[in-house]
Amino acid sequence: MGDGNSLINLGDLSKPATILIEKISDAIGALYKPKQIKRIAQAEAEAEKIKVLAGIEMSDIQQRALGRLLQEEGKKQKNIESITADATTQLNDDAKPEEMDEDWISHFFEKCRNFSDSEMQGLWSRLLAGEANKPGSYSKRTIEIVSTLDKSDAHLFTQLCTFAISGGDVFPLVLDYHADIYGKKGINFASLNHLDSLGLIKFNSLQNFMLRDLPQNITLLYFGIPVSFKLQAELKNEFEIGHVMLTKAGQQLTRICGAQMDLEFLNYLIDHHKKKNIEVKSH
Repeated sequence: MGDGNSLINLGDLSKPATILIEKISDAIGALYKPKQIKRIAQAEAEAEKIKVLAGIEMSDIQQRALGRLLQEEGKKQKNIESITADATTQLNDDAKPEEMDEDWISHFFEKCRNFSDSEMQGLWSRLLAGEANKPGSYSKRTIEIVSTLDKSDAHLFTQLCTFAISGGDVFPLVLDYHADIYGKKGINFASLNHLDSLGLIKFNSLQNFMLRDLPQNITLLYFGIPVSFKLQAELKNEFEIGHVMLTKAGQQLTRICGAQMDLEFLNYLIDHHKKKNIEVKSH
């Protein structure tokens, strides 16, 4: 029973998607309602509008301001519905949108409604779906940071995550930011400083961050590929993870940034550690 003016056909929605829309509607106001309910609401709104306008003599400038306001709010509503429609297609069967915090939802839509670009809307929809799938996955601080990103910023962060390896946390292994392997992706001193200023990473240009007190054998994952390292001592080893650490927001956004593996980097990673007499093997 979908509305022709809506971006979502209510009759085609899964149960988690229906619950998500109901949850959003509770937090920010109705997104989608059955036709007969919308018709009643529209008729009542028109009647009230006629009553109000009958007693108001508006100047030309006031009419233009009202027209601009209606146009802007229409665009924002379209953005909200587009992001929501895309998010409903990404929900897991075991999603738990009913557990989402209403303040989080309100904050999310306050920030995302100004984004009309399709790529940025895609990022917002993945963020919304990720939170619905597992409430508590994304903080309000992360929402705040995403709202400050240009599309070029988002692309740059995605390129950085090409070099990300995981072992509990995620580490973008920028081992030498002067190396060509990074420069080809736009990762250099200036761009890393920029990502640091956005709150996505912490960049130390002078020395590498280290993992400490490690056993001799460790295995990390590069886009699901196990990479095993045999360190030099039996106990209390150090392992360099490069000049970049992700902030909490950066950690959260690695899940939805759309980065893809680069086999050339995997070979670079192996060669880099072999030169340091560390045995490396990818599976």
